[in-house]
Amino acid sequence: MAETCPHLAYREEGDGRSFETARAFCTVTGSFVQPMRADVCNARYELDPAADCEFYVDPESTEDGTEPADPDR
Repeated sequence: MAETCPHLAYREEGDGRSFETARAFCTVTGSFVQPMRADVCNARYELDPAADCEFYVDPESTEDGTEPADPDR
């Protein structure tokens, strides 16, 4: 993959607080992440979000976690 995780967002406010600098936010867990976790999200140091993050959800999958139907089948 080696691309930034599609579930990573940077927010300047959250949890009732505002921040001077935007912080990494995981939209899967709905929480701010530590800088080391953001390294995985940003695919730094040869890390791959799809392989190295236990919270990663394939954006192509459905809400129940199953693969979407193949329209060619």
